[in-house]
Amino acid sequence: MPTILITGCSSGFGLETARCFLGRDWTVVASMRSPREDMLPASEHLRIIPLDVTDPESIARAVHAAGPIDVLVNNAGVGVLNALEGVSMASIRQLFETNTLGAIAMTQAVLPQFRERRSGVVVNVSSAVTIMPLPLLSVYTASKAAVNAFTESLALELEAFNVRVRLVIPGRAPDTRFGENAQHLMGEGFPEPYAALAQQIFAGMQQSSDVTRAQDVAEAVWLAVNDPASPMRLFAGADAVAMAASVQK
Repeated sequence: MPTILITGCSSGFGLETARCFLGRDWTVVASMRSPREDMLPASEHLRIIPLDVTDPESIARAVHAAGPIDVLVNNAGVGVLNALEGVSMASIRQLFETNTLGAIAMTQAVLPQFRERRSGVVVNVSSAVTIMPLPLLSVYTASKAAVNAFTESLALELEAFNVRVRLVIPGRAPDTRFGENAQHLMGEGFPEPYAALAQQIFAGMQQSSDVTRAQDVAEAVWLAVNDPASPMRLFAGADAVAMAASVQK
């Protein structure tokens, strides 16, 4: 039975991806900053472990606890929606530590076993804002664009070892706790000169009917893992698919 290690499983995309693989006869190692045993159905094929992707010692402990794995899904991430002037450098560093360096560090930690076995899959969860930039998301977009570039270059680096690397690119997911989790990085709110722009952006979000569901992301991860012919970039969610199509025209 193959084993998958997924980061950021306390809610949203990670939680749904864990459910997806657990229901399809995989062993799932679900990691969370603060593990909760009630988040997923009890199963002999499930292990829930603590992990902070910004802490090297936590990463080492988690990879050791997981043991041999076949797939790594780098899903853990945080967001921030604000004008650049409204985000402190401390918050920006925290964002990159989680979204970008966290994914890189986790990948680096599992690569020796993949390379030695000459098999394995790494799936990095990015964002559709990297294909269609939006205002008030410059810092978040930068952190995810770096993940895209890292993933696509790494895929070439690992081809000789039969290790596959893929990107799953979701759109906006209002049903997840992503926005709630981002609030601690948003400081005191929007700087006054950007208030009108912020209102315009929020109004546009309310009018948009196309969104991404957590299930869309889980299915995209499933495809990335199980179909060797899957494309490098898998767009998850109606809005992400539409954005990708509009860019390609």
